[in-house]
Amino acid sequence: MNYTKAYIRSFGYELAPNVVASEDLEGRLAPLYKTLRIRRGQLEAMTGIYERRYWDPGFKVSEGAAAAGKKALDNAGLPASAIDMLIYGGVCRDNLEPATACAVAHALGAPPEAQVFDVSNACLGVLNGMILIANAIELGQIRAGMVVSCETARNVVDITIDRLLAEGNMEMFKQSIATLTGGSGAVAVLLTDADLAGGAPQQPAAPQQPAAVMPPSPAAAQAINCWAAWP
Repeated sequence: MNYTKAYIRSFGYELAPNVVASEDLEGRLAPLYKTLRIRRGQLEAMTGIYERRYWDPGFKVSEGAAAAGKKALDNAGLPASAIDMLIYGGVCRDNLEPATACAVAHALGAPPEAQVFDVSNACLGVLNGMILIANAIELGQIRAGMVVSCETARNVVDITIDRLLAEGNMEMFKQSIATLTGGSGAVAVLLTDADLAGGAPQQPAAPQQPAAVMPPSPAAAQAINCWAAWP
């Protein structure tokens, strides 16, 4: 879809404070490495990831999402009262219900009439949220919306390491490599209409190319000729 009224106004992000190197995780996995005869440094060599970040224990993802959302508002110079729609699109959530977006909206001070809900679709939640907000702006239903996300990897990595140490084998190690690369962080994307975007010029929609007309197959051509010759 070509958008003529919706604009990405600003971004905000929050980095988790605790840096954990791949060699730190391999230190915890030393007994497994010895059993499987894996040399140190393989996690970074196989993934290219030398460090990731973790939130403090007990940190709520709504806190990280709200911090990123505040930065997005500050970067745009807009108040929280301008938010007409707020979507939380992370995989990690504080609760199954109520929506994590409710806690974020409360922390930011979004107005009570704002539409607030979660969208869960693995790694695509933020992108899906952006499209929903852009569609609502394009239809004139809202003027501004924000999608936020916050992920935390500490717990799932800790559980994975415990399992590998308890019953690990080479096949389990291979299946767990992606999990061991997980990190933590938060992001927010603020979308607005042209007026709130600072009078951004309207971009004309790209002209659509006429659909190519494919010649009929020999069988189709024969059928057409038969129908044309029907009395």
